[in-house]
Amino acid sequence: MVGAAISFFAITQASLAADSKPASSAEKQKKLIAVLQSDAPSADKAITCKNLAIYGDKDAVPSLAPLLADTNLASWARIALEAIPGPAADEALRGALSQVKGNLLIGAINSIGVRRDPKAVDALAEKLKDGDVEIVAAAAVALGNIGGAPAAKILNQALAGSRNEIRAVVAEGGVLCAERLLADGKFAEATQLYDAVRRADVPKQRQLEATRGAILARRSEGIPLLLEQLRAGDKAVFGIALRTARELPGRDVTEALGTELDRTTPERQVMLLLALADRGDAAVLPKVLQVAQHGSKPTRVATLGLLDRFGDLSSVPVLLNAAAEGDADLTRTAKATLTRMEGRAVDTALLARLPQASGKLRQVIIELAALRRIEGAVPALVPSAEDADAGVRRAALDTLSVLGSDQQAGDLVRLLSKTRNSEDRDGIEKALTAICGRSGSRCLQPVLPLARNSDNGLRKIALHALAAIGGPDALAAVKAAVEDRDESVQDEAVGTLATWPNNWPDDSGVAEPLLSLAKTGKKQSYRVQGSRGYLLYVQESKKLSNSEKLTAVNGLLPSLKQAQEKRLAIATLGAIPSAGAVEVLVGLAGDPALAEEACLAIVNLAIAKNLEGATRESWQKALQTVVEKSKNDATRKKAGDALKRIE
Repeated sequence: MVGAAISFFAITQASLAADSKPASSAEKQKKLIAVLQSDAPSADKAITCKNLAIYGDKDAVPSLAPLLADTNLASWARIALEAIPGPAADEALRGALSQVKGNLLIGAINSIGVRRDPKAVDALAEKLKDGDVEIVAAAAVALGNIGGAPAAKILNQALAGSRNEIRAVVAEGGVLCAERLLADGKFAEATQLYDAVRRADVPKQRQLEATRGAILARRSEGIPLLLEQLRAGDKAVFGIALRTARELPGRDVTEALGTELDRTTPERQVMLLLALADRGDAAVLPKVLQVAQHGSKPTRVATLGLLDRFGDLSSVPVLLNAAAEGDADLTRTAKATLTRMEGRAVDTALLARLPQASGKLRQVIIELAALRRIEGAVPALVPSAEDADAGVRRAALDTLSVLGSDQQAGDLVRLLSKTRNSEDRDGIEKALTAICGRSGSRCLQPVLPLARNSDNGLRKIALHALAAIGGPDALAAVKAAVEDRDESVQDEAVGTLATWPNNWPDDSGVAEPLLSLAKTGKKQSYRVQGSRGYLLYVQESKKLSNSEKLTAVNGLLPSLKQAQEKRLAIATLGAIPSAGAVEVLVGLAGDPALAEEACLAIVNLAIAKNLEGATRESWQKALQTVVEKSKNDATRKKAGDALKRIE
């Protein structure tokens, strides 16, 4: 019989899916009802109930209603009945209230609450008298979800006359019902029910929820009750009051909260200020600005940090003055707020104050120009870089690093020639190098004279700027500096050439001077740096083919005398996937000082595979060399495994 039922269900499902044209909802429902009326297993009927939630109407109710008493299928039936429109489903669920017990009854009550059936109010009121607390709780919540005056009256009466354990669950329904009334604009009824809950002997959470609702239901007349909660010593009460302060609308509410700022403690003042900021009501801004200027330090810091939420230009001077006071916490917070404030009007307000500002205030405005990317401040930056105040000079140079262009490069070069202060020179160099990096060759003409300056320190700075500019002309100037009359400038030029491929890996012009340094540099350190730079160029260049890279390394190897330099060559060879590179590495593996590095490079190339020109025999020779020469167990194992794959 079970097999027949399964077969019947399978046929029914197939017929739903395989019609030559889409079946109507009525046709689908008819087939689904047939499954419920059959001897199909409970699992199949459960799925059918879910489908009836989509396709079912009042005609499915007679087949679903009996399932409300079935412990296996009641919850599935309720899924469908909760979704089916019309009074038939409501009648079926109401009918179940007198026919089922325990969890089945609780489920039926919950479904009635979901459907918000007003005709079930009286029956649910009777369930409030049940001895099972869970049934009472379900009935109270269902009444709360249904809402309306009749439900409110029943819950109010139950709240007053029920025993302690019942009163707590009834209170939940009371709060839900009051919320329905409030949402429907029935403020007086909502107030009455909220008051009943908050004054009852119920759990604190219910009292807090009801207190919030009682304030909101009273609207502007709830201000005294709100202030009472804000002044309460209990933190939870104060917390719900802060939440409610964010929700209760009206300018009179905002003004009352602003007045309350003067009455509360500094700690609570901060939290109340946050609530006021969340309201976004400009009516309280004068009071907030007053606190930002004259409150305790913690309160001022908090207030300064929220002024951007008001989006009002009147906050700008208050924030600027706080930032210029010299207190690190105030400065940091005020600058962060000014940075977040949106709109060009803020930029305009800051620029308007810049010409008259001096000292710390001027410094702050210039720093904000960088943070806000205010390009209109650039004309004032070069004069500020010569200001008598060191903080202003530093801020101007830092901001030029962010906003400056090639038009300021010449001014910075001029400043360098005038400046002897090492800290100022560092700041000018940073700004000049940053501008050169952004503007490239457009900065070349202002910088080239600096490379010929009589001051050794300035010629070094020129090398850094030229490295940021890049290109053949800049490279030629750096190359020439290798022969500078001052040895420290020579050292700087060699270091600049050696690191040139880091910034300009495809600049093939650097290859010749680096190779010359590697082979004929007058100092050992020059030869090492030249070798390192040349190998870096070879390794990173995208223009060189693998064979060209191998030729370049082979051409350099005879000039490498120290193991450290040869290891650099091994690293480069290890990145060239060719049989020729492997052959050179095999030769280098014969040097005990280089064996481990060479063997590891060979193994890594073997793992990479796809080497140009590699043969089985050449691989066997190379890997056998690793097995014989390496002292590292892991390297030998990798080589042995690779040999086995080849063999």
